[in-house]
Amino acid sequence: MASDPSAPIDYIEFTSPDVEATQAFFTEAFGWSYIDYGPDYKDIQGAGLGGGIERGPLRAPLPVLKADDLEAMLDKVKAAGAEITQEIFEFPGGRRFQFKEPGGTEMAVWTTADDDHG
Repeated sequence: MASDPSAPIDYIEFTSPDVEATQAFFTEAFGWSYIDYGPDYKDIQGAGLGGGIERGPLRAPLPVLKADDLEAMLDKVKAAGAEITQEIFEFPGGRRFQFKEPGGTEMAVWTTADDDHG
């Protein structure tokens, strides 16, 4: 097992058709707070790991890894057998891509604008 992973788990993203109800539940049950990025996305604060709630149909939570070199990590996951489900795209603060590992779990890798080497 690697002692210095090149892409540690950094974030987990939840989807909900009712972001407000999910946010209210997480706040009441767990005491989490949020940064509001509009009606369709809330950035979770105080959960011990980065996270977000995105408005949309329910799906399994999305584990998001962080890499310093996004293009190199994209090449690495392709070489390891991943199916790319969303090519690299930009969002406020960084860029990311999504993939399914050979067992079928969808995951993402992101980099901040400051870390991006691409």
